[in-house]
Amino acid sequence: MTGFSMSAYTQNFLGAAPTWYKQTIVAFLLLNPVILLTLGSAVAGWILVLEFIFTLALALRCYPLQPGGLLALEALFLGLTSPATVKHEVEAAFSVILLLVFMVAGIYFMKELLLYVFTKILLRVRSKILLSLMFTAISAVLSAFLDALTVTAVVIAVATGFYSVYHRVASQGYEDDGSGVEDSDVPEQDRPELQQFRGFLRNLLMHAAVGTALGGVCTTVGEPQNLLIASRTGWDFVEFFLRMAPVTIPVLCVGLIVNVLLEKFKIFDYGISLPERVRGILEDFDREESAKRTSRDSARLVVQAVAALLLVIALALHVAEVGLIGLGIIVIQTAFNGVIDEHQLGHAFEEALPFTALLVVFFGIVGVIHDQHLFSPIIAYVLTLPQDIQPGMFYIANGVLSAISDNVFVATVYINEVRAAFDANVITREQFDLLAVAINTGTNIPSVATPNGQAAFLFLLTSAIAPLVRLSYMKMVYMALPYTIVMGITGWIGVQYLL
Repeated sequence: MTGFSMSAYTQNFLGAAPTWYKQTIVAFLLLNPVILLTLGSAVAGWILVLEFIFTLALALRCYPLQPGGLLALEALFLGLTSPATVKHEVEAAFSVILLLVFMVAGIYFMKELLLYVFTKILLRVRSKILLSLMFTAISAVLSAFLDALTVTAVVIAVATGFYSVYHRVASQGYEDDGSGVEDSDVPEQDRPELQQFRGFLRNLLMHAAVGTALGGVCTTVGEPQNLLIASRTGWDFVEFFLRMAPVTIPVLCVGLIVNVLLEKFKIFDYGISLPERVRGILEDFDREESAKRTSRDSARLVVQAVAALLLVIALALHVAEVGLIGLGIIVIQTAFNGVIDEHQLGHAFEEALPFTALLVVFFGIVGVIHDQHLFSPIIAYVLTLPQDIQPGMFYIANGVLSAISDNVFVATVYINEVRAAFDANVITREQFDLLAVAINTGTNIPSVATPNGQAAFLFLLTSAIAPLVRLSYMKMVYMALPYTIVMGITGWIGVQYLL
């Protein structure tokens, strides 16, 4: 064992995060007690919330669980909130935790079916406009009943699979690093074709990601914060959908129109078609895979399709808590598809559990907001405005904050404060319902502006496919811009004038 080395500890702290980021987090942790002692708990609470938003905004530098968790632990140590408050917040959102743990895992066992569907669509539809429209529409429908992250994961898997197939052929089987990122192993005459294929996949990935936002806002299970809002309002699956429909349906329609216009006029880096030679390579590959499919493989697809149908029926009829429905779907699919080993089951929970842990950290910060009454003056001010403009103001406030921070966190804060106002008889039940719609749509629709706001966008940006198709942070912001403007304005009009 070597001697003590301080540099080893500093290197291990937050791992591969940039040095300036580590130093910033340490500065936060050292300054917070000083701020508390000198400026008081209210100022310290606000500073802590801004620091937490900083960790969310820079999620690409370091997953927010670690730095955000340190801030939450410090808040408990400094007395800005209490374990009892955090426990209360977690218990109040227990249905959301069940959703993340069981529903996401349940959909994991449907990936084969979803992959099959998206693959057939990609190869059978030759019109780029129609293909883009179908990717957006199907992603929207699936995200309304399933989990947006899982739908995005399936689309990523399809794109990654097809890219690897083509790149292997284009490089004639001699890849330098096996990653497909570099073009040095691709003959010079094939590189323009490769760049075009990358652009084509980039288009579909962005259309699908936007589709998850369009559909995810419509139902209780589309996004985690939706279920939280539904639990605070007492709405079931059907009532939630109907309450949101005056806003979400127009937004969905204009989103699909924007999709068509982007492809037709080939603006904002859209309108890139699939090269014919690449199509031929992918079709050959699909035929080979279909020929290999056994009767057991086909049986698994049938079971998954039946499970998907049962899922939709169970959600629509609200037969149980959403998370418990997800657990039922896990049992059905694994039992009838022969998944009986513990390690096979474990993979299904890998995607959801990190975010579930982060969600509990959210509630720690929400506890600070609650105990220090940080948002009460803001909410009180907005509630003094004329009732007819309150929903629009809530939509804008949530939209701006959700564009730079995580929308689950924003929604949790606002719905708790509005619920408290309702419980205190400050607002009527009718006004509370309107504000709940404004909060849900505000945290979902404008959040497509940046990868920070939408979990599906962040997932896409941090996935293995992003460097393959040259999809950067600013590229995503640029390609999402027309959707952000049109959908954001339509959502505000819906909240302000159609409710």
